[in-house]
Amino acid sequence: MSEDKNDNLIKRVSKELNLTYKELGEKIGFTEGGIKNSISSGKISRQMEKSLLLLLKVAKLEKEVSKATKFKQDLKELLVKNYFSN
Repeated sequence: MSEDKNDNLIKRVSKELNLTYKELGEKIGFTEGGIKNSISSGKISRQMEKSLLLLLKVAKLEKEVSKATKFKQDLKELLVKNYFSN
């Protein structure tokens, strides 16, 4: 990855997930210093890059599961309500 993409990936993940660099590092197994060093050096390890991308993917999937669960609950309530109203 180029230097700009490295910075952008770390900053993007941090911003999208509303995490500090310390919190982000804890989630992916790096220290806050390691995260900041990657930003300042413009270099990101393959492990950090993959971890960040997987964290984004997990967050997206968690949102989808949450939406599906809410839909299921709403549908169940609607069916129960209609069943008992007849």
